[in-house]
Parts: sequence; structure tokens; C-alpha cells
Amino acid sequence: MAPTRISIPLPDPDATDALARRLAALIAPGRTILLEGQIGAGKSHFARALIRAELGLVEVPSPTFTLVQSYEAAPCDIWHADLYRLGDPGECIELGLTEAFEEAFCLVEWPDRLGALRPDGALTLRLDPDETGEGRRAHLEWSDPAWDEVATLV
Repeated sequence: MAPTRISIPLPDPDATDALARRLAALIAPGRTILLEGQIGAGKSHFARALIRAELGLVEVPSPTFTLVQSYEAAPCDIWHADLYRLGDPGECIELGLTEAFEEAFCLVEWPDRLGALRPDGALTLRLDPDETGEGRRAHLEWSDPAWDEVATLV
């Protein structure tokens, strides 16, 4: 099946928060959003906004130094991983991330570090600077029909 692609403007951080709130409706066990973009693109901002929207937390720490933050939630736990500092995909197994891909809802920054462990059926969200340099453009891509609802939410 050919991938579905959608590109939407995010003129400011509030628009990124709004997208995260809408996509929080899709939290389910075994689903993963792979967050791509340069340093400072807004990957952590998006992930933390989605977690805040789902759990009502005010403070959501970044996993930059801990590598993974996990949160108990229903219908499943939420895992937020920042793989920037990983040197080998095997470290993902040690972190328990491959198991989380099956049981939890995962948000993964720097998914290129996963190598062959990249989960099939994930939604990829790439954030790029927009033409003005002030905002962002979100590029969403998926092949798994389980994500088709994304098109109605964005």
C-alpha cells in the first residue's frame, strides 16, 4: 500500500499544541509516532504537548538525559523516548523500547537511531521550518490503515 502523506502549517507553538491534542485521540497500545526534524524543530514540544493533553499534567520532563520517560495511562502506558544520544540500535532493546512498541503508545524522537528496530506501522511526523522561518510545517506519513483517522483529525 502506498503511504498516505499530509502536510500542514504550524505557524506558532499553539498550533503545534493543537495538533498534539488532536492526535492524542489516537493513543492505543502498539501505536508509535516517530518524530523527525532538526535540533530545535519542535519534536519534544509536540511530544510533551500530547502527553499533557492526555494526562492533564502541567510538568512533562524531556527525556533528553534519561532517554525514556514513561507514564501510566489508560488504555495503555505512554513512552516518550529521545534517542539522540544512542550509539547503537541494540541499546533500544536494553531500554525496553521494543517491548513498549507492542504494549504501549510510543513517541520516539530521532527514530533513525532505531535502525532495523523501527516499528512497522508507525506514523512518521517530520517537523521542518516553514518559509518564514518563524513557524513549522508538519509532514505526516503512514502506510498502516490504523492511522487513517489522522486525515480527519488534522
